[in-house]
Amino acid sequence: MNRDTTVESVMRTDFPRFTPAMPIREAVAILARRRLPAAPVIDEAAGLAGILTEKDCFRPMLNASYYQQWDGSVADHMSREVLTMPADLDFVSAAEAFLGRSHRVYPVVRDGQVVGLLHRSDLFAAILAASEPRAADPGPQ
Repeated sequence: MNRDTTVESVMRTDFPRFTPAMPIREAVAILARRRLPAAPVIDEAAGLAGILTEKDCFRPMLNASYYQQWDGSVADHMSREVLTMPADLDFVSAAEAFLGRSHRVYPVVRDGQVVGLLHRSDLFAAILAASEPRAADPGPQ
């Protein structure tokens, strides 16, 4: 498969990695500051333990606003059932995954390790760019 049409070519590799023990307040601040919809939670063995999404963060944020204190860790609030995409997955299959679920981001894995995050908006832009007509090749001169 052409690497230019796999999720590896458009995934983000600069993203925070949370630990299950991280205080939820710290993780929420990172997501908000970096304007991210989610980040993977990585366990001590460097495996994917879960994902923390903006949606997961609403309960502790609302609780903190009511009681004026933050409680809990990332492990208390993360989603443990995580769907991932392999790094060599093609654009069409990735788009079908986004169509089938309301996810805004998927962890991308290679050999069981998280190597990137695929954001729906990045795939959307890549598919659009791939479908735009290319300038006519004038051929040999």
